[in-house]
Amino acid sequence: MSIEANPNPAIDFTKLDGLVPGIVQDAATGGVLMVGFLNEESYRRSLESGFVTFWSRTRKKLWMKGETSGNRLRIQAASTDCDNDTLLFRVVVEGDGLVCHEGTVSCFTKPILTNAGQASQPHKESEINA
Repeated sequence: MSIEANPNPAIDFTKLDGLVPGIVQDAATGGVLMVGFLNEESYRRSLESGFVTFWSRTRKKLWMKGETSGNRLRIQAASTDCDNDTLLFRVVVEGDGLVCHEGTVSCFTKPILTNAGQASQPHKESEINA
């Protein structure tokens, strides 16, 4: 089965009160950096500007990631999942590369105890930047 590229897929904003999750992945390493939510306007602005723009659920407004810190997420590629209700942005991080507000490269740094009785290991900063 071949997959044809659709330059303008219809994103399904109807399932989560007008929002879709947006996964942000480092274009060079493949590491997952963060997840945010987009509405139709933030999606459009992301595509037009070339920088990921989210909808802040707490502040109820648009926000371009890195607009104050300088760690903007420059889009290298974007795709949607098979249901057109989740977005994936492959990005280059501008600035000092610290995406998380806690001062780390990735927001995914806190291990969780699994059923196997061992804590899973988060990405190490050195692995994310490799």
